[in-house]
Amino acid sequence: MTTRYEEFRDLHRSGAPLLLPNAWDHASAAAFAAAGFRAIGTTSLGVAAAAGLPDGAGSTRQETLRLTRGLTRLDALVSVDIEGGFSDDPGEVAALAVELADAGAVGINIEDGRPDGTLRDTAHQSEILHAVHEAVSDRLFVNARTDTYWLTPGDGCAAARTEERFAAYQQAGAGGLFVPGLKDVRVIAELTSGFEAPVNILHAPDGPALPELAEAGVRRVSCGSLPFRAALRGAVAAVESVVRGTALPEGIPSYAETQALSEAFA
Repeated sequence: MTTRYEEFRDLHRSGAPLLLPNAWDHASAAAFAAAGFRAIGTTSLGVAAAAGLPDGAGSTRQETLRLTRGLTRLDALVSVDIEGGFSDDPGEVAALAVELADAGAVGINIEDGRPDGTLRDTAHQSEILHAVHEAVSDRLFVNARTDTYWLTPGDGCAAARTEERFAAYQQAGAGGLFVPGLKDVRVIAELTSGFEAPVNILHAPDGPALPELAEAGVRRVSCGSLPFRAALRGAVAAVESVVRGTALPEGIPSYAETQALSEAFA
């Protein structure tokens, strides 16, 4: 019998690229599940901002665990964004991965960007990934993210640095390789052809469309914080419509429809 982890892993291997919407609370995840998305990620920005905390600062470990325990009640495959692991200690990050697996998550996303805007040492990040792999290799799909295109974009070495880190992270046991901020289809295609692990790209409004990414060999496309930011804009737009006396945006769920999102998984 196929496990939930195996089902999630296999979504990266065949068919269309896995489009992963990213939720920040139970209602947003339930809405994605109700819309037919089988797999759902979390967004560290959304989780942090909803709690009044900064993103990427390692301050939302408890919020992330609490959210995961709630989301896994849904009939969905949940992958959790754990920033840099909320610790620099490989054993502590591995212990967190075990907690998330025990809570019912099927994947995690772990990044090498540090709160000070630098990249974690490649060897150190590889140690963390190896410790996680040893602890949960048959329970969690580990998506290793490198922030080479976000934190070192202008030095002309981002592509080479990405390849170097991808190679190290794949060797350490990462199941997937993620590089947000990369939009060059040629470079993307070179990465997908050069690594066995599936490559994950972050959707960008000014970047390649899904068909182009699929053609380039991308196996997973994340929405990141886009849904959370769009929800904030939608909330403000609704109130502004009330102020102006204009029509509300179309498609706003009713009270009963929204209540049903929670009642279905209580």
